[in-house]
Amino acid sequence: MDREQDDETVPIAELLNERRRLLNVAYWLLGRSQDAGDVVAETYRRWYDLSDEHRIRIAEPRSWLVKTVGGICLERLAPTGRSHPGPVGAAPPHDLDDEVSQALIDALDTLSPAERAAFVLNDVFGMEPGMVAAIVGQPEQECGELAARGRHSLRTRWAHPTTPQQHDRVVRAVRQACVAENPDRLRSLLVPDATVFFDGGGKVRALSHPVHGARRVTRSLLTLLAGGPGTTLHSQSVNGRTGIVVRYGDKVAAVISLDVAGDHVVQIWAVLNPDKLRHWNRAATQEK
Repeated sequence: MDREQDDETVPIAELLNERRRLLNVAYWLLGRSQDAGDVVAETYRRWYDLSDEHRIRIAEPRSWLVKTVGGICLERLAPTGRSHPGPVGAAPPHDLDDEVSQALIDALDTLSPAERAAFVLNDVFGMEPGMVAAIVGQPEQECGELAARGRHSLRTRWAHPTTPQQHDRVVRAVRQACVAENPDRLRSLLVPDATVFFDGGGKVRALSHPVHGARRVTRSLLTLLAGGPGTTLHSQSVNGRTGIVVRYGDKVAAVISLDVAGDHVVQIWAVLNPDKLRHWNRAATQEK
């Protein structure tokens, strides 16, 4: 038997534990079991695409696999690759506590991709700072700040749960403040560290990075939604909760979802990617 091939043999228990860990990491990062399975399959495909010599030189295969899973998940979570918000979908892997994890997974979907990855890898899986930094692609200090920001956002949501009625009232107030172009009123409806994400998908000239802080969020949102001939804002259901649909003429130009905690907005997602707005425009055409 070839010694190098023999050295790659791994006990079956270790193989199964390894796969379960990869599935759990992918699930917590993406929130959907089917997606997690696809990511793990792609990870193993990349592993076997390596030459035998390359694989043998990898001192810690499990670390390589975890890092690869994290990288693939971040690619899928990127603004051009994710569709936010959306249903969580299938249940988590069986070794997770369904009730607790499902609630947390729902909340995680309100974080930015980098915040989610840093928080999950640091707080849920307890990975070393160096590994977290390698997966997220940011310095260790920046990853620590991302995890802290995600932690704070989640605590805010847990401490201030919001009923559908509260959510509707806050979103309608935000819409009215935007229509009136009233920065003081809009800023009063945001938490101090509010964040807005712009998903242009590379198809429109939207900001590619999130904007943090109530003052800056107010300025960027009012600039985006500045009133003018043909621009109208409507309160409509977006993925089951009240959101804001922006029309320019007879076209849907943006769909805005808001994450609300108590009586204030925590995060805003502005989808401007024309590809993701096609079904909105088809629906508007069919309604005529």
